[in-house]
Amino acid sequence: MLALDHLTVIAPTLAEGVAHVRTCLDLDVPFGQRHSYMGSWNHLLQLGDGTYLEIVALDPEAAAPCRARWFGLDDQRLLRADWDAGRRLRGWVARTDAIDAVLATHGRIFGEKVALPWAEPSFDFAIPPDGSLPLDGAAPSLIDRRGKPRSMATIADLGARLESFALEHPDAAAISALYREIGITGGPEIRRGPALRNCARIGTPRGPRQLS
Repeated sequence: MLALDHLTVIAPTLAEGVAHVRTCLDLDVPFGQRHSYMGSWNHLLQLGDGTYLEIVALDPEAAAPCRARWFGLDDQRLLRADWDAGRRLRGWVARTDAIDAVLATHGRIFGEKVALPWAEPSFDFAIPPDGSLPLDGAAPSLIDRRGKPRSMATIADLGARLESFALEHPDAAAISALYREIGITGGPEIRRGPALRNCARIGTPRGPRQLS
């Protein structure tokens, strides 16, 4: 029911996010777009097989939206603390064609369905009321593109390819059980670790690199 759509580096500023990915992958990820409806902006990079990397941050020039921003962007103090602790690949997004069914049983985790953009919605995104990451990022954010695949035409392809993706968590068994319950395919390998942390192995033209 759910499948890996994209990875998210959630940064205090867009410049810091781009610099971090450049350091990790030796790639300059181009600008993507502004989300005026969410007060955020991003840079985007293809990772193969219809997946991609998003570097996202609060857009300081954008007006605040009428509700909490996605990806926990309103809590800049927590975002900075995570960033300084090295938790920079903070989450991932899963796509589904049945967001209503998922939220009917697991809305307490994923939040509420928000149709975006506001004026002419083309997709639905699940966002907790306070804008936080589902289970602090142990669970994915959800997107439903209403039956239309994400076009890769506007996302840069610099030869990067996702080779593996892992999530460490103190209660790995519970997170694995949740993933099985909601039917996630192509998600991260769940491992036990002292704290929540994501790590991706990405092949690049200069060889494999780690992004975390």
